Amino acid sequence: MSLINNLSVHFFIYKVTYLCSFIGGSDCIKANAKSCGECIQAGPNCGWCKKTDFLQEGEPTSARCDDLAALKSKGCPEQDIENPRGSKRVLEDREVTNRKIGAAEKLKPEAITQIQPQKLVLQLRVGEPQTFSLKFKRAEDYPIDLYYLMDLSYSMKDDLENVKSLGTALMREMEKITSDFRIGFGSFVEKTVMPYISTTPAKLRNPCTGDQNCTSPFSYKNVLSLTSEGNKFNELVGKQHISGNLDSPEGGFDAIMQVAVCGVSIGWRNVTRLLVFSTDAGFHFAGDGKLGGIVLPNDGKCHLENNMYTMSHYYDYPSIAHLVQKLSENNIQTIFAVTEEFQAVYKELKNLIPKSAVGTLSSNSSNVIQLIIDAYNSLSSEVILENSKLPKGVTISYKSYCKNGVNDTQEDGRKCSNISIGDEVRFEINVTANECPKKGQNETIKIKPLGFTEEVEINLQFICDCLCQSEGEPNSPACHDGNGTFECGACRCNEGRIGRLCECSTDEVNSEDMDAYCRRENSTEICSNNGECICGQCVCKKRENTNEVYSGKYCECDNFNCDRSNGLICGGNGICKCRVCECFPNFTGSACDCSLDTTPCLAANGQICNGRGTCECGTCNCTDPKFQGPTCEMCQTCLGVCAEHKDCVQCRAFEKGEKKETCSQECMHFNMTRVESRDKLPQPGQPDPLSHCKEKDVDDCWFYFTYSVNSNGEANVHVVETPECPSGPDIIPIVAGVVAGIVLIGLALLLIWKLLMIIHDRREFAKFEKEKMNAKWDTGENPIYKSAVTTVVNPKYEGK
Repeated sequence: MSLINNLSVHFFIYKVTYLCSFIGGSDCIKANAKSCGECIQAGPNCGWCKKTDFLQEGEPTSARCDDLAALKSKGCPEQDIENPRGSKRVLEDREVTNRKIGAAEKLKPEAITQIQPQKLVLQLRVGEPQTFSLKFKRAEDYPIDLYYLMDLSYSMKDDLENVKSLGTALMREMEKITSDFRIGFGSFVEKTVMPYISTTPAKLRNPCTGDQNCTSPFSYKNVLSLTSEGNKFNELVGKQHISGNLDSPEGGFDAIMQVAVCGVSIGWRNVTRLLVFSTDAGFHFAGDGKLGGIVLPNDGKCHLENNMYTMSHYYDYPSIAHLVQKLSENNIQTIFAVTEEFQAVYKELKNLIPKSAVGTLSSNSSNVIQLIIDAYNSLSSEVILENSKLPKGVTISYKSYCKNGVNDTQEDGRKCSNISIGDEVRFEINVTANECPKKGQNETIKIKPLGFTEEVEINLQFICDCLCQSEGEPNSPACHDGNGTFECGACRCNEGRIGRLCECSTDEVNSEDMDAYCRRENSTEICSNNGECICGQCVCKKRENTNEVYSGKYCECDNFNCDRSNGLICGGNGICKCRVCECFPNFTGSACDCSLDTTPCLAANGQICNGRGTCECGTCNCTDPKFQGPTCEMCQTCLGVCAEHKDCVQCRAFEKGEKKETCSQECMHFNMTRVESRDKLPQPGQPDPLSHCKEKDVDDCWFYFTYSVNSNGEANVHVVETPECPSGPDIIPIVAGVVAGIVLIGLALLLIWKLLMIIHDRREFAKFEKEKMNAKWDTGENPIYKSAVTTVVNPKYEGK
């Protein structure tokens, strides 16, 4: 029994695998891989069977490459399947730093860690993503370098006065954020060529009008490199003077570029780098230099001599994209402190420069300290990850796990907002190789948060070959006397040799003599028209559906031309081999459509087809033509069990009925048992099939019995010994009810008649009253009658 169960399980698994392979084609087979390396690059689920005798006759070498389940189902042992997997390995994993401001321990900037891990190796197989987690935590008391870059054109005269005391005041405010703060100062005006400035000697000495004492125009000047001495900032800035130019836009982009790329001169450290750009005007950008005859694009290099930019007349202004690149490369976060008039322009610029902010500068720069504090808090509360240029065929995706359960994917998965000092956020990063590099060399990419100097270095190693390829045997005897390298169970032929075993040279391929070995006996078809003859052997061609395969010495077999049932090859209950179905257990027939399982034929009484037929292919074939139905349970012309045995039960139990005289001859074929009540009758659930019956006897009384047949074929009847006879009608209540009904109906009719008469009388009386009111009585007068009385009025009479 155990062996049968194991076989059933094995065939079930085989069946599922076989059916699944026909649902969709295999990308592994479509790849037509000639080697193990090509196979594993076809997809993450592709494996290569290196078992030497794995291929059937006529199958090409590429048939060794298939998905893992298909290889196992074809008989390739798991230990013979080459299926290398990708992996990750962390090389450097320092914990993020936990320290408080004012702590006794003072760490160097390079000793502070805000991102983890720092270095790892990913082994990538094509199509298989490798995932790792990146943790970021804003360190408290993290050092800050701030460089103040100011427009010194004439319109900024009143602003300069307020900036002169900026150093010490800003130092005091920044001490609340960090104990390690440095500040620097630079200024800019414009390119020193027409038409940006006047080049007359007088204007070059003093570009301002009237008695204003202005300094000579310049492009950019580094006044003070980064220092922790606030007083020195005040001192040097206090010595600065306003300059002037002709046009409204300024040359600030030249200055920003030099500040970004001249790290040594400016004194940038590997800490938080802030650049405050203060102006009350717009900006020139790439292409505007043509107005002054400057056509060479900005080279993005440092050109400071004696802290002055010396190539403004030679190189054009940088483009915005060029600035973005250099600011990002040097981890500089920009704060644009501009007047209300130019807010809209610089907000558009902010959208193009990552990790930048815009603040509204008052007309005299009196609010610059609060502006810098607010902008710094805004910039530092957001972390945005960026990666270096990816190798060809490599993709990367991010998923963020931010504060308060906020998660994002795609582009928003790169960033987290509203991060406070000490908050920790996490990113899940997927790296996928979609193809192998041509030379298979390792690559390195870096991921870092914008505006921070720390980064994660990732070494990418590509899995493009199988381990068994390194164990190959060059010039192996197995490959036709050394005409190829035997690796991973197959021959890789030397140049000029072909065939599964490299047995032919390319010159012999079209030889007609070899075609004879590819024809079946008494046939003119080469490889049954299903393949090509190569080196005297048939190599069967592939079909568009990669799951449909030709095989055999002459490609005479296939796995898709077997009989079908319900639209499925072999009914889905077998395997098509060489156009013949090999059925799974419990199935038979040319299309495996005949089930040997008798469960569908079991009747409710536990018998197969109710004992009236045979079970064929899971369906009852009734031997008695009177019976039909799924289990031969229905007989349209038969009496029911109850009606069939009613007379015999009546005569034996109550000695009456149609068979009373012949009871002893016709009704002794069952055993009868009397019971007191219906509750005592056998109930459903017993092993023997049981029928409950309720029938009328000759006296119109109901009697109850059950009929059953046991496993020995004996019929048993249990009958209730007392029939239920309905009692006769009670005449007096019926007569009384009839009489009462007649009387009540009569009274009701009289009441209705009386009601109708009352209604009629009232209507007649109302009609009379209406006619009486409408009658008119006239008084006749004699037309010739005159009264005998004459009235005379005295006109003088006043009624006194």
